Amino acid sequence: MTAAKHVVAGTAGHIDHGKTSLVKALTGTDTDRLPEEKARGITIDLGFAFLEEPGGLTIEIVDVPGHERFVKNMLAGVGGIDLALLVIAADEGVMPQTREHLAICQLLRIKSGMVVLTKTDLAEPDWVELVKDDVARLLARTFLAGCPIVPVSVKTGQGLPELRQTLARLATLVPGRPTDQTARLPVDRVFTVKGFGTVVTGTLMAGRLAVDDRVEVFPRAVQAKVRGLQVHGHAVPTAQAGQRTAVNLQGVERAAVERGDVIAPPGALVPTLLADATLELLADAPRPLKARDRVRFHVGTHEVMARVLLVDRQEIAPGDVTYGRFRLEAPVCALPGDRYVIRSYSPIVTIGGGTVLDIAPPRFRRKGGALADHLRLLETAPPAQVVEEHLRQAGAAGLRAADLRARTPFGPERLRALLEELQQAQAVTAVDREWYVHREASDRLRSQTLALLEVFHRQNPLRGGISREELRSRAGHAQEKIFAQLLAALEADGTVRSERDQVRLASHVIRLTPEQQRVVEGLEGIFRSAGAAPPNPEEALGRLGVKGTEKHELFQLLVADRRLLRVKESLFFHAAALVEIQDKVVAYLKEKKEIGPADVKDLLGVSRKYAIPLMEYFDSQRVTVRQGERRILRG
Repeated sequence: MTAAKHVVAGTAGHIDHGKTSLVKALTGTDTDRLPEEKARGITIDLGFAFLEEPGGLTIEIVDVPGHERFVKNMLAGVGGIDLALLVIAADEGVMPQTREHLAICQLLRIKSGMVVLTKTDLAEPDWVELVKDDVARLLARTFLAGCPIVPVSVKTGQGLPELRQTLARLATLVPGRPTDQTARLPVDRVFTVKGFGTVVTGTLMAGRLAVDDRVEVFPRAVQAKVRGLQVHGHAVPTAQAGQRTAVNLQGVERAAVERGDVIAPPGALVPTLLADATLELLADAPRPLKARDRVRFHVGTHEVMARVLLVDRQEIAPGDVTYGRFRLEAPVCALPGDRYVIRSYSPIVTIGGGTVLDIAPPRFRRKGGALADHLRLLETAPPAQVVEEHLRQAGAAGLRAADLRARTPFGPERLRALLEELQQAQAVTAVDREWYVHREASDRLRSQTLALLEVFHRQNPLRGGISREELRSRAGHAQEKIFAQLLAALEADGTVRSERDQVRLASHVIRLTPEQQRVVEGLEGIFRSAGAAPPNPEEALGRLGVKGTEKHELFQLLVADRRLLRVKESLFFHAAALVEIQDKVVAYLKEKKEIGPADVKDLLGVSRKYAIPLMEYFDSQRVTVRQGERRILRG
């Protein structure tokens, strides 16, 4: 059984050259649906029809307006087509919109198509031959060079069978669209159907959509559910790349969706106000394009105003190619590899276009050379190097696989294979299954962390280490998972040691001078002998002829070693003394069952100043539990 194939063909050409009549003659569908179109006899907005051919081939036809005032609408429909039907009236020949529509198709990199010479009943055969020669010269350096040119007459039916055969033959040669990619449907129409609600239509650019799928309306961040799907008028459980698709959205108001929005899985795309791209100015553009010129930026079905910044020059001449950065006045959702078209602000004419390269461009301090090199790599490098470049620019923060899917033209399976290839080459490191960091960033973070530890030990020779969180903060607030992985690797190779919350170089050893040794030993002796009634830190240091409080580095040395334990603010006990005190309290409770502040005072021979904090300390250590003013043994 032959697999079903869907190909989208789009009309192009000057107003009143018979595009809509041609589509009606081919398909039986009148694509002029608006009352104004009927009244004025011209196509204003997009129209849609289809042909079903033998062997499971369906040719979807997008009929676009030819009037210069409606080129914006034409652009909304032409972005998803596989084949161009350039329609030229035999009695008039090539006209201004013929050239502009051809330039648009060329800029969008439509791969193939044909020319249909309409209204041949209004022209003499010799004149038709002259027009064919004129058209062939027009197409000589375009994607339509050498394409079929089929004369037809809708009025007499002449040439229509040949046209349909030629169209079907070209459609069979169109390569299938990838399904291993994020499902994307740029919206070209929105309407409501009584009893069903909001319906959007568009050409499914990639991937698959199925009934009951959760989707998001980008860039509006509106969540919805696919209630139903139709492909050329028939309800279907799934739609695949290349099909003209109508999507019934559940949970979305009509006012919440507009032409230019994109339907895709939740979180799959990144709305952006900044896009880097190749930039080609048409050879017949009316004037050079200067940096910061305002243009109309068309991508998918969306039009948005933008300022163009040129990467390596101040202006681009007609016919030249360079790289551009577009500062968009409203967010768009595109993927690298998408083609776009720009039209001048005034007069409104098509002047150029190119390929989107980066929708989350990095900031470069010195833009010119570095940015051009970055974009050249994204344009020309093999896929693995493109993924690596995005990870390199992400630095120590790394990127999740979902971020990479939204920033690259690769589907999930292809991206996973590319990431595995980069890991095997040790170019990137996986933080977890869905998060990756470039090796250069990992190496920089490692060097930075070790340098920070060296500086810390040099400035604080008597401290056993720096807190883990402080070290992470000094290392540029590295992502917690990434930093934890780094410390684990440094510990595994014996470079650092972590003890509780403290991190130190494995080589770091505290060395005391004889005087410092005297003070430390003296402090320990004072607290050891004081037992249950220790002095405050300032007093203990004073007895040894040293000025300071509990923040004194020699005092903190004993605290860090847990030879002195804080029971309350400015109240420290020797660890051995606390063990003895606890033993006495536990023995008392085993005999008496409960103990109060007065009992502790008598048991230890201390004042209330020490008794109350000690009782609270043993509560916190889960030795005792409070009952009113008294304590009992826990458990």
